[in-house]
Amino acid sequence: MSKTVLIVEDEFLIALDLTLVLEKRGWSVLGPVASVEEALRLLEVETPTIALLDVNLVDGPVTLVAEALKARNIPFVMASAHSRPELYGGDVLAGAPNVGKPTDELVLLAALERSLE
Repeated sequence: MSKTVLIVEDEFLIALDLTLVLEKRGWSVLGPVASVEEALRLLEVETPTIALLDVNLVDGPVTLVAEALKARNIPFVMASAHSRPELYGGDVLAGAPNVGKPTDELVLLAALERSLE
């Protein structure tokens, strides 16, 4: 099964690093995109297996993206420096795994795999 991850991250170097790490491990990467608007537009034409989300984006919190993913039954993992991303992005983020920022490669891969089980 092909695993596709949507990366929603507005810090260019972090997005690039996440992309390279995941592609090296065999994932197909959608994006990365830096805004809620870009992510929602991409979700209209693509269906990722899972998404990796930052909480605060250039155009506001990732809340609408998380809600769109949840409505499509697409799991997501947070990559946030905030220990409780739901305080910044709303209840839709509560309970989502958070791999932190900076993100450890093994923690990231494990969280993505667990979220797909």
